[in-house]
Amino acid sequence: MTVRHDAETGSEGHDLLEVWIDQDLCTGDGICAQYAPEVFELDIDGLAYVKSGDDELLQAPGATTPVPLPLLRDVVDSAKECPGDCIHVRRVSDRVEVYGPDAE
Repeated sequence: MTVRHDAETGSEGHDLLEVWIDQDLCTGDGICAQYAPEVFELDIDGLAYVKSGDDELLQAPGATTPVPLPLLRDVVDSAKECPGDCIHVRRVSDRVEVYGPDAE
């Protein structure tokens, strides 16, 4: 992870990351909610969504939520293990995907 020193960084000096789910590709498997229940949740429609820091389900298409540093490994594992390849983790500063199907 790149170390930065500007307004887009957290107190640790690391790039802030956000995560979103493409519900069109979600298989409803629930692996993400098993790895990081603080960040992901299955809704009544059987699809996974990200949650806000206040535990609110964010159902708008493309809704993002910050990735808390202590949960980074769980969120990354979710993206890697997702059978639908629908979890995207990107830097807030430049919106470049760092984990997920479109990561370089």
